[in-house]
Amino acid sequence: MSTLKAVRGTRDLLPPETELWNRIESTARTIFARYNFGEIRTPIFEDTQLFARGVGEDTDIVSKEMYTWEDRPRAQSDKAQSLTLRPENTAGVVRAYIEHRLGESGLLQKLYYVGPQFRRERPQKGRYRQFYQIGAEVIGPPSAGSESPLHDAELLEMLASFLDELGITGWKLLINSVGSATDRPRYIAVLREALRAVAPQMCGDCQRRAETNPLRVLDCKVPEDQPIIETLPRIADYLDEASQTHFAAVRAALDACGVTYEISHRLVRGLDYYTRTTFEFQVNNEEGGLGAQNALLGGGRYDGLSEMIGGPKAPGIGFAIGADRLVLTLEAQSGEISPTLADAYIAPLGESLNLAALVLAREFRRAGLRIEVGDGSFRLKKSFETGDKLARNIVLLGEDELQSGMLTIKNFASGVQTKIVREQAASALAAPHE
Repeated sequence: MSTLKAVRGTRDLLPPETELWNRIESTARTIFARYNFGEIRTPIFEDTQLFARGVGEDTDIVSKEMYTWEDRPRAQSDKAQSLTLRPENTAGVVRAYIEHRLGESGLLQKLYYVGPQFRRERPQKGRYRQFYQIGAEVIGPPSAGSESPLHDAELLEMLASFLDELGITGWKLLINSVGSATDRPRYIAVLREALRAVAPQMCGDCQRRAETNPLRVLDCKVPEDQPIIETLPRIADYLDEASQTHFAAVRAALDACGVTYEISHRLVRGLDYYTRTTFEFQVNNEEGGLGAQNALLGGGRYDGLSEMIGGPKAPGIGFAIGADRLVLTLEAQSGEISPTLADAYIAPLGESLNLAALVLAREFRRAGLRIEVGDGSFRLKKSFETGDKLARNIVLLGEDELQSGMLTIKNFASGVQTKIVREQAASALAAPHE
């Protein structure tokens, strides 16, 4: 019988790596709370039409990468429904905003999420078919100020603070404007026309995208295509006055906050719902551990998405962080992950003391300590060997210790062994050893 393994493009996350994942997620929750964001949790599958209408039927995500199936009716009165594992979460958050009438509060909704997304693409370093994102959205009616460039800048400043708090070094912020709902189609028409003459000289993906989704041509990383792409029209030359003013205000706010950035005319993002501000945080290839793919996170403004999926006018801006890629970057920059050691390993000296060891462990844990309990059937040498791998200290619990109330504690790093009154042992174990 063959051994069952994780499906290609997925993997198991195990300790100690999961400790790093938890630190990233905990830091995100802490930072987002400072900016008054609340958590939203949406289903991992949605009606397929949500992504077809919101993300765009001609995008690679919808046309090639989604996990979609027909949910068969369970009764004659039911109808079959096409469902899709979410390939991204912005559309789901906006759907929830509409469904629960959050706009009727008249306030901005500042929502963040943490969870898995699914795309059937070729697995590579930092890119999986089940991948994890940390994201946030700021959305609301225009009367709540949702169109203000101030929110764009505040979101970018929050992300800069998040990366700094995590200890990510060498990051850079790229920004651009893809214009309004009228600017973008006008530019796409010009870009498509410019590509007619040069697309046959480009890679296969660019040839296909030149017709289906011309903006994605600007994302191409094939070296031979770069000189051609540099000659293509720039969207900055097709922005109306309102879009130019909005982008200038975003840059002024970032300057005021001291957040450094670069303008990237090729940063257009390929999803249909993006308008005006788009952005991407990248990390140096050599330092980031991501290989050729150096983007950590990206996002942008989507002022018309709510209306695209049947909702009221609700301008918004958001981002998604590739958590898998963030972990790789932290591992590359910080070195090997060391497992967190328990504060103490309790070694009962005989099977008759197993229950007493559990009682002592309960005392220590209620005092906030991280405790591992051994087994009285172990020889003393095995208890020491096991404890040295799992904990900073070993607590010997024999009949003498149980009767006298004096515990024998040895610190593995220093080799110092002491006897401590049971009531004072938790404090002693919690203190860093000098």
